[in-house]
Amino acid sequence: MDSNGSGGGGELPNNSQSYQSEESKPLLEDTSSAPPEGGNNNSGKTSAGPCRRAALLGGCGMRYKLLQEGDIQVCVVKHPRTFLSKILTSKFLRRWEPHHLSLGDSSLSSATPTGYMESPLSYSAIEDLQPLSWDNAPKYCLQLSVPGGTVLLQAANSYLRDQWFHSLQWKKKIYKYRKVLKNPTRWEVVLKEIRALVDMALTSPLQDESIQQAPLHIISTLLSENTNLSAQEHENIIVAIAPLLENNHPPPDLCEFFCKHCRERPRSMVVIEVFTPVVQRILKHNMDFGKCPRLRLFTQEYILALNELNGGMEVVKKFVHSMHGPTGQCPHPRVLPNLVAVCLAAIYSCYEEFINSRDNSPSLKEIRNGCQQQSERKPPLPLRLLRSELESPDPPILVELERNNNTANKLKGPAGGDSEPNLIDCLLVSPTLSALSIQLPAQADRVLGCFALILKMLSDYDDWRPALATFFSVTLSVSHSAPFRSPPTPYVHSCLLSVRSGKDGWFQLYSPGGMACDDDGELFASMVHILMGSCYKTKKFLLSLAENKLGPCMLLALRGNQTMVEILCLMLEYNIIENKDTQLQIISTLESTQVGLRMYEQLCDRQRELKELQRKGGPTRLTLPSKSTDADLARLLSSGSFGNLENLSLAFTNVTSACAEQLIKLPSLKQLNLWSTQFGDAGLRLLSEHLASLQVLNLCETPVTDAGLLALSSMKSLCSLNMNSTKLSADTYEDLKAKLPNLKEVDVRYTEAW
Repeated sequence: MDSNGSGGGGELPNNSQSYQSEESKPLLEDTSSAPPEGGNNNSGKTSAGPCRRAALLGGCGMRYKLLQEGDIQVCVVKHPRTFLSKILTSKFLRRWEPHHLSLGDSSLSSATPTGYMESPLSYSAIEDLQPLSWDNAPKYCLQLSVPGGTVLLQAANSYLRDQWFHSLQWKKKIYKYRKVLKNPTRWEVVLKEIRALVDMALTSPLQDESIQQAPLHIISTLLSENTNLSAQEHENIIVAIAPLLENNHPPPDLCEFFCKHCRERPRSMVVIEVFTPVVQRILKHNMDFGKCPRLRLFTQEYILALNELNGGMEVVKKFVHSMHGPTGQCPHPRVLPNLVAVCLAAIYSCYEEFINSRDNSPSLKEIRNGCQQQSERKPPLPLRLLRSELESPDPPILVELERNNNTANKLKGPAGGDSEPNLIDCLLVSPTLSALSIQLPAQADRVLGCFALILKMLSDYDDWRPALATFFSVTLSVSHSAPFRSPPTPYVHSCLLSVRSGKDGWFQLYSPGGMACDDDGELFASMVHILMGSCYKTKKFLLSLAENKLGPCMLLALRGNQTMVEILCLMLEYNIIENKDTQLQIISTLESTQVGLRMYEQLCDRQRELKELQRKGGPTRLTLPSKSTDADLARLLSSGSFGNLENLSLAFTNVTSACAEQLIKLPSLKQLNLWSTQFGDAGLRLLSEHLASLQVLNLCETPVTDAGLLALSSMKSLCSLNMNSTKLSADTYEDLKAKLPNLKEVDVRYTEAW
């Protein structure tokens, strides 16, 4: 009987000479006795010098993927206590069970908890882990020593056996480190454990992203639960995990820790020696700061820490130059957009607290959701930054808004087409206010100064200037400034359009109805104007607009935007639109404004077939673009003849019951779609009096109630009625069914009648 209790006449040999067990090493290993290189023991000094990763990785050999689950044969050998039990556990009578095992965070479990794996095997119960190879059969096994016996895992080949060995060893080790670092007592011991954990991750033969992310998450949790560390302990921990940060982004909680260190100790050498490669890696990669806002905040704090050094902006300038590289062309295409995103977010953060803290005024998000009525909108005001006259070391920044009659008249839009409030509108508190001073926090001065200068630095590089020209000419209206002039065509397309399919660019985000549009599409129209001026495939671009953005183009043309009027004329001239009803709708849109009528008449002089198309009568089908208003509908219907119009869709527009005055002028109307509009009871009563021939009516998600729905009982021609998600009652529904004999299709889901 052997000492391991495996039985079978020593048939489970211990191959420790070929596989050294890491389980025999103490977890709290004392490394202070090992002399440092060069014989100097500067244990009290923090050093952020080069790590030992190259030396540690030298003996890694073959690489394996970390196993999370897999199929393997399992056998459990109990400790034999009698001669009979020794016979029963011999290799001739041993029984193997196939199991699908999962390597969890704390235990090894089977998908079919029966037999040997009826209960999970905790990593803490595994006393030793050894790979074994059988002498007389081509089988490959792992020996897991547990209290009272041995668990054998048999793989199909030696590679799978080694993969299971290293994966189990990693899971067991990381489980122990997580427990040890969860309740720290002596920080000098904790620091040694962190270094050992980092070394283990760097020397592991496992090749998986989680191998180096798991230690970072453990340390991140440790720091978030222990906030009373000294500055020296902060630096020691940062230096210890520095090797892991060279090829990995820090997790969110660790970013908070780094930000705090940058704010409290900006002149620390850790900022330069450890954080610099981390920030460089963030900026060089394809980073979605919307999903990783703390990485962006860490980058901002790092740049502000550089600005606090003796060199100030010269140090920041050297950092920007290091990101661009010494050649004339930056080898990293993501550096520029990431730097611009960081700068703009930092500048906006100076005003965000003020905007969101004001009383009786909406936030930007609320404005995008349409919290203000059009009648309450004010024309934007010019903005200028003023220096405070107070004699203080950190004077606050004042922002003054001025209003005068000339400015108000100049910025006033066409009748019925007031623009959405922008950032300056948000700053207004009262319509009678002529000037408003905003006092920003003292730290806003250095933030604004630093990141505004960085944007200027970016324009000093020839290869970055064209992309910046496109961005600023569109978004900040500075296309005539000297550094940003005449962007070439490729940079225009790459900056405004989506980089790859499925990813929206500025052009898609700021189109009317887009998630970032809050200006009635003025920025979108500017982008279209720039793209048309630089596009070498005009017809292809027009085809793309007609397929994806025809609604926004017609809506802006209906409101008098000259660029969109030109776009619609070009679509007619190049015969982009094949559907006759859509062509007639475009013609009606052009005739609804003076500039559109003039351009359309000039187009008709060149193409006589357009006049012949219009003589045949108006369209039979009409769809108003989303976000259209009552005024847009009235302007469109007053521009021409719509006596043939049978199908009208106003779905997802901003029309109300007031548009009923225009709808009753359509004698041939048979189908009306009001889905998700603000059309109410007053409009229904008016429709029921004048549109007796209406056959299909969609009122889904409208604010109509029983008071208006009862009026529909006089519309005997109705055969399809959608009242989904309205305030319809069961009694009104029964009354409508009795009085509308032709009603065949009814949708009353999500109502009381459902």
